[in-house]
Amino acid sequence: MSLKNRINVVRKQATKSVTKKLLKQQSISLFNPDEIKRVLITRPNHRLGNQLLIMPLIKEVHLQFPEAKIDLYLKGNLGKVLFENYEYIDKIIRLPKQHFKELGRYLNSWFSLRQHSYDLVINAEASSSSGRLSTKVARAKHKFFGYEREMKLFDAADVAHISKYPIYSLRYFLKQSLVEKSLPDLELKMTGKELGQGKQLLATYADSNKPTICLYTFATGKKCFSKVWWNHLYLALKKEYPDHNIIEALPVENVSSLDFKIPAFYSKNIRELASFISQTSLFITGDCGIMHLAAATNTPTIGLFNVTVKAMYEPYNVACLGIDTNQKSAEDICQILRTSTEKLNFSTPII
Repeated sequence: MSLKNRINVVRKQATKSVTKKLLKQQSISLFNPDEIKRVLITRPNHRLGNQLLIMPLIKEVHLQFPEAKIDLYLKGNLGKVLFENYEYIDKIIRLPKQHFKELGRYLNSWFSLRQHSYDLVINAEASSSSGRLSTKVARAKHKFFGYEREMKLFDAADVAHISKYPIYSLRYFLKQSLVEKSLPDLELKMTGKELGQGKQLLATYADSNKPTICLYTFATGKKCFSKVWWNHLYLALKKEYPDHNIIEALPVENVSSLDFKIPAFYSKNIRELASFISQTSLFITGDCGIMHLAAATNTPTIGLFNVTVKAMYEPYNVACLGIDTNQKSAEDICQILRTSTEKLNFSTPII
């Protein structure tokens, strides 16, 4: 392990230790939600999936406090791309990804938390030590650091999900019913122009008169299925859905577990990729950030899980499905798709 990585490990352990006690907090009652005019939501993590998965929480906060402007404290450059059409988001305070290379900007982003006074600060992920620390540093009348899952303070059918737990936690913190209202959906908020561009892009890769199944065969580490596995699934899908286009969306690495044997779309522009996915009928992928991007486009999305916990990370929206692939063949997966047609609303998208 390099010296920089060792320092990073020590830094994370120290921060977690120092901020652990911040989780001990009491619920509050806000008799007048209109008194909340400015909210900060903090999620200083640069990963695509983690930033996408705070979208339902952001929408929940907007529904709870419709007059409030919302600021975000995020890491990296994705925030301004993902949230550009969220009109009630005011500022995005950006923590640089590379702390040591951009030390000045890194320190400045922390100091900037003190420049504004908030009515409420919300740590989107209780287990994040950086989230706890940024909540502590920010100036606010009310602060919600989150509840760690092992505290088991409340229960709901889908409380294990990484994106739903913070919403239930906030409702518990505000002394509200957990289930009286439905949870907000995961939404990228694409424009009509973007959807139209996606339709045009798809038409160059697939027959517009047929529904399209899109595969994304890349994931990191052990979450990535082998080329042999993906080829078996592709052949099974081809047999099960002979009247469908089957295409592939490629990662930024421009690699294919199907060795480019089917039409493959490539784009480094995350919103362009999303617009393309939005016009497909079904998106199938392993557990990765692009899985959550697909779900955020309101495309029926299948998440394939072999090592991570399905209940915690499966695609968020109603017309989505997580499948534990352990001890399941490609044919078994097709059988699950066949019996889940109604849930997935598997049809040609309409702009």
